[in-house]
Amino acid sequence: MPVYGKSFGSKITDAAIAAMLIVIAFVSLFPILHSVAISFSDKAAVSAGRVTVWPVQFNMANYATLMGDEQFFTSFGVSVKRVLLGGAIQFILTVLMAFPLSRDSKRFRSRNVYMWIVVVSMLFHGGLIPWYLTVKSVGLIDTIWALVLPGAVPVFNVILLMNFFKSLPKELDEAAMMDGAGPWYTMIRLYIPLALPAIATVTLFSIVGHWNAFFDGLILIHDSANLPLQTYINTLLRQPAQYEDLDAETLKLLMQTSDQGLNAAKIMISMVPILLIYPLLQRYFVHGIVLGSVKE
Repeated sequence: MPVYGKSFGSKITDAAIAAMLIVIAFVSLFPILHSVAISFSDKAAVSAGRVTVWPVQFNMANYATLMGDEQFFTSFGVSVKRVLLGGAIQFILTVLMAFPLSRDSKRFRSRNVYMWIVVVSMLFHGGLIPWYLTVKSVGLIDTIWALVLPGAVPVFNVILLMNFFKSLPKELDEAAMMDGAGPWYTMIRLYIPLALPAIATVTLFSIVGHWNAFFDGLILIHDSANLPLQTYINTLLRQPAQYEDLDAETLKLLMQTSDQGLNAAKIMISMVPILLIYPLLQRYFVHGIVLGSVKE
């Protein structure tokens, strides 16, 4: 006889799974909610540790102070420039490297040699000091190029896109060859349009990686005018000397803010671009990851 509906045990299991997922979601979102609450809370409440996930004595003083921080917006612009420039370079080099590596060894005789080089570079790192000395020796210190060129070829993205190219039917390539299409035409007009899910995935990785990177800025950038946003946020220190020569209105506004609240406001603003970009690429993300991670 057919059984309609779920048994009591199945309902209990579903309820337990749902409760567990809710707890995991809350634990994952708690740091963000806590930072939002701190950014909108009064200085005294923040200093007393009374803020959890809801603002205490709601005010906009932290954001009003943030609007007058020129260094924040300078660093914001540097990060935007880094994402655009670094993302474009990574996209071009990833495609140009992934496409030939997706060919078989009959069409690309040195493929296996280059694959070993790619795998070794992914497993082993040259070290922090050689990395810094290399960047310094070519004169990239304190420039935007120091932030984008050392990581211009992300090996994981290359392998992901290469496997996606390999998963496409070989008949497409054969048909293109019969019609007289060369490698460049085949890659640009055939493979890249078909690989949009994988390209969107590696593009998202590139954007998030460049936007959230802070360590290379600590090591390679000394001029505050070239400091990326996440590095600036990571090194925030408010010195008492900064309060000198301020007018009464600005000083009153600063007295309503705390270091913790102001830093939380800066973190929230820095998250906005990623929160706006991710929904546009999210529908490609899982599809690109699954297809790009499968190798025939």
